[in-house]
Amino acid sequence: MGIIIKDALAVLPEGEKDVIGRHTIYIDGENITGIDKEPEGFRADTTIDGKNRFVIPGLINAHTHTYMSMMRNCADDLSFTDWLFNTVNPIEDQLLNEDAYWGSLLGQIEMIKSGTTTFNDQQMNIHQTTKAAIKSGMRAVIGRGLVGDQYDKNDRRLLEAFDEMKDGEQCGRLSFFLNPHAPYSCGPDYLRMVADVAGEHDLGIHIHLAEGAVESENMRKQYNCTPTEYVLKAGIFDHPTIAAHCIRVNESDMQILKEHNVSVVTNPCSNMKLGNGFAPVPEMMAAGINVCLGTDGAASNNGQNMFREMGFLSLIHKGTHDTPECISAKETFRIATINGAKALQLGDKTGSIEVGKKADLAILKLDTPSMMPNNNLLAALCYSANGSEVDTVIINGQVVMENREIKTVDEERVYYEIRRICERLGLDKKEY
Repeated sequence: MGIIIKDALAVLPEGEKDVIGRHTIYIDGENITGIDKEPEGFRADTTIDGKNRFVIPGLINAHTHTYMSMMRNCADDLSFTDWLFNTVNPIEDQLLNEDAYWGSLLGQIEMIKSGTTTFNDQQMNIHQTTKAAIKSGMRAVIGRGLVGDQYDKNDRRLLEAFDEMKDGEQCGRLSFFLNPHAPYSCGPDYLRMVADVAGEHDLGIHIHLAEGAVESENMRKQYNCTPTEYVLKAGIFDHPTIAAHCIRVNESDMQILKEHNVSVVTNPCSNMKLGNGFAPVPEMMAAGINVCLGTDGAASNNGQNMFREMGFLSLIHKGTHDTPECISAKETFRIATINGAKALQLGDKTGSIEVGKKADLAILKLDTPSMMPNNNLLAALCYSANGSEVDTVIINGQVVMENREIKTVDEERVYYEIRRICERLGLDKKEY
């Protein structure tokens, strides 16, 4: 299928910079095959008028739990430990596999409608997120959450993780990481086992790290080290690793992360809502760490909107560091796109608009109040846009949303199923 996006403003990389200009983009099959120069033999089936449109690479949500979408607004204003152990975990224990499928689809609808084309998901119900991503058309990196204490390569959860990988063998949009949950839920022997298996199968690793004060205090008491040092000793960082949160890290920890090429996913809204604090993102960037951006799950964030994350990412650090020059809009844009692609080992496929890369694009309307006037569009993405400006989304060369209508999923069916699940679980509380 050939698609032309004709004469639109678009943001293209030029070295280490992103430059906005007016371009015509040619898409053939899954890939971008031309920019401003029509490829030989190209035939257009669809032409998208670029008037009053702004084309960006699809945003990359580098850490989330999409199945949690039905838990939105049911575990609020609680401490991290109360939120996790006394509220979220009991709800998860009641979930059916089918529930996770509908929850993941709801999260993916929200991401598509706010310009996200790729997400990195840690889930608990095997096959469901994978099934939902195949349905929605999104690009995804998926991992079954792993917890345990013993070195056991026959661990049930690990075997489930590999069983799920079979689902994605025929879908080029899907890839898989191993997902040990966190230092506080994985013993040192278990983490060593995960590290060994990652090496044997050439898999990346996705883990929560240094998220809260209690985690750090317990690590110091029990192992006389930081969470980062604990994971290092287990061999996790010997393999490509994405570490979510990294709030409680010191200079030594940051040096470890840099030396082992660990990518850090900051989740500002979730971290603020749970009262966990702020990751030292400016310091990490200065240290040369690849920082990317995620929403976390809707149980802690209440949303899956990366525009919201971009705005908060820049603003909170300007405030905490007493300087408006701290994390610019241009840096934020890269954190939400190409940095995430690199972390997910997808840098050669997505994260920027370039010939040869997959056609993962979000097209925003410029003739909307939040984007007018069109003075500085990269600044507008960070400080003005809220996601509703996204009009059309293309993933892997497929138009998955047009005129804000999702083409791949029956939205009303998803909403019906979510209401049914919440009623069964007793989540639809009516007291205010």
